[in-house]
Amino acid sequence: MKHLFACLMLLALPALPQGFREAAASDLSDTRIQEIITRFATNEANFAKAREAYTYRQTARVQVLDAGGRAAERYEIVSDIIFTSDGKRTERVVRAPVSTLQSIQLTPEDEQDLRSVQPFVLTINDIDKYYVRYLGREKLDEIPCFAFAVRPKKMEPGQRYFAGIVWVDDKDLQIVKSYGRGVGVKKKGFDNQFPKFETYREQIDGKFWFPTYTIANDTLHFESGPVRIRMTVKYEDYKQFGTDIKITFGDPVTGETGKKPEEKKQP
Repeated sequence: MKHLFACLMLLALPALPQGFREAAASDLSDTRIQEIITRFATNEANFAKAREAYTYRQTARVQVLDAGGRAAERYEIVSDIIFTSDGKRTERVVRAPVSTLQSIQLTPEDEQDLRSVQPFVLTINDIDKYYVRYLGREKLDEIPCFAFAVRPKKMEPGQRYFAGIVWVDDKDLQIVKSYGRGVGVKKKGFDNQFPKFETYREQIDGKFWFPTYTIANDTLHFESGPVRIRMTVKYEDYKQFGTDIKITFGDPVTGETGKKPEEKKQP
């Protein structure tokens, strides 16, 4: 997002989310940690391929908040990710009210983040682009997880990356939650700022963990002054389209799945 008057990108790793305590990372050997990283990155690649065979609805909302925390400016777009009659995947806009954003505007980088960074998937093909550091074990809604800090090794012009923390279910070895922000190469003369966000996943069809909810409630510190924003993205109604994809790993998880926080009511 950029201020209408100006744009510098924050590239630092976001602070740990409230309530997270980094555990001693000595409970696993280096060999075991690398094995877990390789396995979850492989599983994420399988998930990314499987998700391409699903339709779903995506609802994105961005609000600029006033001093009292009320929405003063709004942007919303509702899209269906569908397949055409000849089997091509496409996006169809269902609803897009006129935006009232004035303090900020959405940039191509924000659109990239919406598509690929906020529903972050760290596949075996991309793992070498990131430093991945084991932080320890953490429970999310009674789901035992391995936590990893993730940041890009190198940033190519025009590319967006994730910097933050991912939580990997210790049974399925798939990402169930991510916390961080989108980063990329700084553009000279611009004052782009990107919010910290949390993305929650839930298990769909008994195998894969799909992103279902992203929330950001952050203050963007532009050169011209701070702007407080709230953003939510919902991914709903996942339905599998005809596919020959075969899921070849893991067993269905029993018990609770990842829970998302209760969304605040819109003003």
